[in-house]
Amino acid sequence: MAVNHRADASEVLLTVQQEIAGISTLPQVRAALAWFRAQEPRFTNWQLETSRIPAPPFGEGSRADWLLRAFQELELDDVQKDEVGNVVARRGRKDKPCIAVSAHLDTVFPAGTPLNVRQQGSRLYGPGVSDNGAGLTALLAVAAALRACDVAHVLPIVFIGNVGEEGEGDLRGMRHIFTRSSYRDLILQTLVLDGAGSDTVVAEALGSRRFEVIVRGPGGHSWSDFGVPNPILVLAAAIHEFAQTAVPSSPKTTFNVGVIRGGTSVNSIPESASMRVDIRSTSMAEMERLEDALRLALDRAVEAETRATEKRMTAAHRPIGLSAEVVGIGNRPAGELNSGARILQVVCAVDAYLGNAAQIQRASTDANIPLSLGREAVAIGGGGSGGGAHTLQEWFDCTGRELGLKRVLLTLLALTGVSP
Repeated sequence: MAVNHRADASEVLLTVQQEIAGISTLPQVRAALAWFRAQEPRFTNWQLETSRIPAPPFGEGSRADWLLRAFQELELDDVQKDEVGNVVARRGRKDKPCIAVSAHLDTVFPAGTPLNVRQQGSRLYGPGVSDNGAGLTALLAVAAALRACDVAHVLPIVFIGNVGEEGEGDLRGMRHIFTRSSYRDLILQTLVLDGAGSDTVVAEALGSRRFEVIVRGPGGHSWSDFGVPNPILVLAAAIHEFAQTAVPSSPKTTFNVGVIRGGTSVNSIPESASMRVDIRSTSMAEMERLEDALRLALDRAVEAETRATEKRMTAAHRPIGLSAEVVGIGNRPAGELNSGARILQVVCAVDAYLGNAAQIQRASTDANIPLSLGREAVAIGGGGSGGGAHTLQEWFDCTGRELGLKRVLLTLLALTGVSP
C-alpha cells in the first residue's frame, strides 16, 4: 500500500495550526499580541541604546551588562552573567525542562569602530543596528509582553543574550550553553533571534571551518639572498593547487581565501607569509575532504620549493629553513533539522496562521550548535526589515516589526504550552 507522506504532513500542519488558533484566543495571549502595537517607541529606544554600546568580538561585556539590567527590570528570574559572558535569565519554574530563546550580543565590528547610530523616521542607521540590534530588541519585547499581560506558560522559558556568534567568536557562547551550563540538558527546543525580517526560517546549519596557513623561511635581501625559499611563493603555489579542488553543487560546498599577509618591503624576501581560508558546507564529510585537500596542497608546495631551493643553493647560502603549519581558527559544525521536528511544524503553522510567507533556508547561526547535537532549533528574524549587514551603512526599518514579534511570541507559547 502506498503511503501519502505529503497528505500526512498537511494533516499535521493543519492540527498544529488549529493549536495555534486555540492559543491565540486565550485572553492573556490576545492581550499580549495587541500589546506590541503601541510599544514601538519603547522598542526603538531599546534598539538605539543597545546598538550604541560597543560589542566587538571578545568585547561584549558592556552590552552584556546593559542586557542584564534590562532583564532585571523585566523581573525575570535568576538573571546572571556566566563565565564566558552570556547573560541568562528564566521565566518559570527552576530545574525543569524548558524552551530557550536567544539573541547574540556581539557585532562583527572591531573595537574603536565609530558607532554613529541614529534614527530617521522609521529607519535606524548604524553598525550592528539590525545584526543583532533587531534580535536583542525582539528578545526583550517578548519578555516584556509576557510580563505586561501576565501570560502563564506551562514550560519555563530561558532568555539568553549570548556572546561569540560573529566571526572568530566561533559560537563560543552557545557552545557553553549546550556543554557546560546548568541548562544544557534541560533545553528542549531553541529559538534563535538573529537580525531583522520575518520571511525566513533557518533550519539547516551551514558548517564552516576556518584556518590560518603560515609559511616561514629564513628571509633575506631580494638581490644578495636570491635563491632562498620565499614563503609568499609557497603560498601562491598552494593556493593555485587548492583552487583546482572540485566541489559538489549538492550538498553545496564552498571555499575562499579571504586574507593574505606577509612581507615588509618590495626588495625583501619575507620571513613569513600567511593566509586565511574559509571552507563551508552542510556536509561534515565535504568540509573534511576540503581540509585534507588544503593540507595536501600546502605540503606539495613546500616540497616543491624545497627541491627548487636545493638546486639554487650555493655554499654561501644559509640552510633552507622552510616550514609551514595550518592552524584552526574556527569550526562551526553542520547539521539539519528533521522535517518532522516539532519546532519546525510550529513555526510553519504560526506563519500560516499569521498569513506570513517564509522560506526555509540554510545559514551559519547560533542554531548550528544545538542542531549539530541533534537538538531541535531554528533561527528567525526579529521582524521589520534591514540591510547593509556587516557594513557601516547598516540599517533597520521598524515597519512590520509587530508581525515578527507576534511570530516569535506564538512560536514560543506553542512550544511551552499556555495555562488558561
